[in-house]
Amino acid sequence: MSKAKINFIICGFAFVILISGCATLFKKDAQTGIPALLEPSMMLKFADLPYPTGFKPLSTDSYTFESQGVRVAVLRYRGKANVDLVVNFYKEQMPMYNWVLLNTVEYGERLLNFDRENETCIVSLLPKGSSVTITISVGPKPQARAKVDKPVK
Repeated sequence: MSKAKINFIICGFAFVILISGCATLFKKDAQTGIPALLEPSMMLKFADLPYPTGFKPLSTDSYTFESQGVRVAVLRYRGKANVDLVVNFYKEQMPMYNWVLLNTVEYGERLLNFDRENETCIVSLLPKGSSVTITISVGPKPQARAKVDKPVK
């Protein structure tokens, strides 16, 4: 065998060992084998709307519009995680981007409502087995209406 082939094989084995070793860096839940801590992904559609590492964007189910400081988006992601860990992820991460948690609703599906100066955001978490689908909906706040003395006919 030539020296180039030997070097190629050695590099291939080193790569496989490196990749398999990286998989053990994340602490996993003993029961499910799913990572116990969630970290924000670096591949964000909007810099202030995080999603956990390991979740995959569902591009065909997502929509974004941005123009003159106004943005509207429905962003969907799917991944394996305990839904309560994902709830905690959003409770911890969103305030780092100046989002204020208004309320949470839990009834199988989890809804987290966030607010800030000019925008509102709803994070919906739909668990199915060991996976969770995240839907992030963001849009402008409605303008305050002037008080009307007479009803409109």
